[in-house]
Amino acid sequence: MFKYAKKNKALAAFGGLALAAVAAAPVMAQRDPAYAAARAAGKIGEKPDGYLGFVSSPSPAIKALVEDINIKRKAAYTRKAQETNSTVEQFAFTSGCNLIMRTVPGEKYQTPSGTWNTRDSSEPVRDSRCP
Repeated sequence: MFKYAKKNKALAAFGGLALAAVAAAPVMAQRDPAYAAARAAGKIGEKPDGYLGFVSSPSPAIKALVEDINIKRKAAYTRKAQETNSTVEQFAFTSGCNLIMRTVPGEKYQTPSGTWNTRDSSEPVRDSRCP
């Protein structure tokens, strides 16, 4: 029982750190009108791996914008993974869980099966391993 509680505390703390690590990137990106427009139009969305993805074929400008955001996310994940003694992939996955949970109705997100869903008022479909 103690191991279970200890593991869940660590997972909760890790999830909180992951959320904090990626909170700055979306806030900065949302200041860019092109990012907000692409997200609102359903052209881009959150993926379970912690990165943004293309729902449809992107324009060169949207492609460059998403690639820039994803590079910044990877840098943040790398820093935070080192601080928490985890891998970049583990940290990115937990961040992806949190970012998908933070989507709002009308925004796109990728399900664990790889399909793109539009968020409605219900909880998004997330990986069963998400905290």
